[in-house]
Amino acid sequence: MGDFISVTEPRKERRKNGQHPITLVYICRTSVQVLCGLALLLETAIGIAVKDSIPVIHFLLLQIPPLRERRFSNCYECAYLYIITNIYPTLYVQVVLAASIVSKSGKVLVSRQFVDMSRIRIEGLLAAFPKLVGTGKQHTYVETENVRYVYQPIEALYLLLVTNKQSNILEDLDTLRLLSKLVPEYSMSLDEEGICRTAFELIFAFDEVISLGHKENVTVAQVKQYCEMESHEEKLHKLVLQSKINETKDVMKRKASEIDKSKIEKSRGDRGGFKGLQGMGSGRLESSFSEMSISSSGSGFGSGSGFGLTTDVDSFSSKPKGRAPSSATAPPKGLGMQLGKTQKTNQFLESLKAEGEVILEDVQPKAATSKSAAPPPTDPVTLTVEEKLNVTLKRDGGVSNFDVQGTLSLQILNQEDGLIQVQVETGGNPGILFKTHPNINKELFSNENILGLKDPNRPFPTGQAGDVAGVGLLRWRMQSVDESMVPLTINCWPSVSGNETYVSIEYEASTMFDLRNVVISVPLPALREAPNVRQIDGEWRYDSRNSVLEWSILLIDNSNRSGSMEFVVPPADSSAFFPISVQFAATSTFSDLKVVNILPLRGGPPPKFSQRTHLIADNYQVV
Repeated sequence: MGDFISVTEPRKERRKNGQHPITLVYICRTSVQVLCGLALLLETAIGIAVKDSIPVIHFLLLQIPPLRERRFSNCYECAYLYIITNIYPTLYVQVVLAASIVSKSGKVLVSRQFVDMSRIRIEGLLAAFPKLVGTGKQHTYVETENVRYVYQPIEALYLLLVTNKQSNILEDLDTLRLLSKLVPEYSMSLDEEGICRTAFELIFAFDEVISLGHKENVTVAQVKQYCEMESHEEKLHKLVLQSKINETKDVMKRKASEIDKSKIEKSRGDRGGFKGLQGMGSGRLESSFSEMSISSSGSGFGSGSGFGLTTDVDSFSSKPKGRAPSSATAPPKGLGMQLGKTQKTNQFLESLKAEGEVILEDVQPKAATSKSAAPPPTDPVTLTVEEKLNVTLKRDGGVSNFDVQGTLSLQILNQEDGLIQVQVETGGNPGILFKTHPNINKELFSNENILGLKDPNRPFPTGQAGDVAGVGLLRWRMQSVDESMVPLTINCWPSVSGNETYVSIEYEASTMFDLRNVVISVPLPALREAPNVRQIDGEWRYDSRNSVLEWSILLIDNSNRSGSMEFVVPPADSSAFFPISVQFAATSTFSDLKVVNILPLRGGPPPKFSQRTHLIADNYQVV
């Protein structure tokens, strides 16, 4: 069909009119020549405009049976796209020019262009963006003479879309929201190092969301599935191949055991006829019995009965150790069979996981531990404020238990920074009772809110960078029955109608906290298939092994303080949907404890310090 060409430059007459090609495609030269030639022929002979003839010719060519093949139809589709984008580009409007992640200083971390754009131009556009962003403005777009910037702050970074001014800003904002949900899925740490480490994964995800500058109708779960590129045929092929390998190992094991048994029987026969062979040359006897590690001295073979009793035990106990090189592979062979069993078990577990089952083996606690583990500190002094929330809510309303336990821990990397005192500021909550460590000066904390050791000449202990626990300085606890203190309330309303049970679940979040990674786990009766989720604000997942429906919301802030989910299951009692478990995290606490300053006891400038604050739902249930 001809060689492929890259369409990168518009025609000269189109450049005069300001019409430029807005996409980069690789098409077949012959297909373009056929379509353009027929269109120009009709325009010259009959007077039909190219605008009207190109779609008709494209349709008629694809009706010819030989041209219906995949390789031919793809060529003509690309050729048709090339022609309409060069001759009539207004019929095909480009929306997103580039999707990028930049720092607030203008450093480009990741950028994916969806048009043919030089590196100098995209770098110039991205470098000019931080200068255009105003500090006091509430909107999240900036327009220039040629392009529009649609952006969203992500901690210390900007997620940015560069579009033309004719694009639909509502679609751009929808695209931006989808990309903002994808970035935390692939980059666990939203900083420059984390983004650069997962740059290619982010580019692949951007390509699944935006195609030729237009947003695809996909969700976060679909993008993750497309990027994983899992193949059922590949898994099946690997399982069949592994089963053949295991069968071969079993056959080898049986053959090896048969050979060992035959050698043992042969050695027993040789020992029974030893007296008859005693007059033979000693060279063969020495070579045969040296394998059994038995001395060939004359006293050792004094009587036939003594020989028979001793060598039966010695041959079985010492033969595997003193055999020839053929038996030296026996221990690795046994080890290989043990590893084979482990691989077989792992393959079985992997097949269950591929079917959607959740395996609660040793792997899951390790994964949970690594996921919840905080990154190691990098500053000389790190103070961590952590609160664990234990709440039990009643399904009909009210609070059965509300308990907050908090800790302030200190971690020092360098020993020379140990002689310090920590000045803190409490939120003034009268319901919180603070308790200091026994080695902390209580009077100093009560009078001046300063945490220091009783012995001022004694430094705080230091820890390694991997030790994120630190040294506990302060503890506090708060208990209450006030429902207004609850950060998240859940209402579940099951109702039976005919052969179905309609379940409506609503959540309401307090304005005190912005909750992250919220997971609401609703137990369900035993089902043969997943429930029918009719409406949901967020994402859902069905755990068939534990019969639990998980409702996930990435972030709850002022834009979504309330939400609901509706699903349908077979008839069931209302108590089957309780207790409901909730998990979430927040970056603010009830105590509102803040580290004001670090006071060095030796004089000089205070060491650099950082504060980490997080609230965790340790045990949060609706019963």
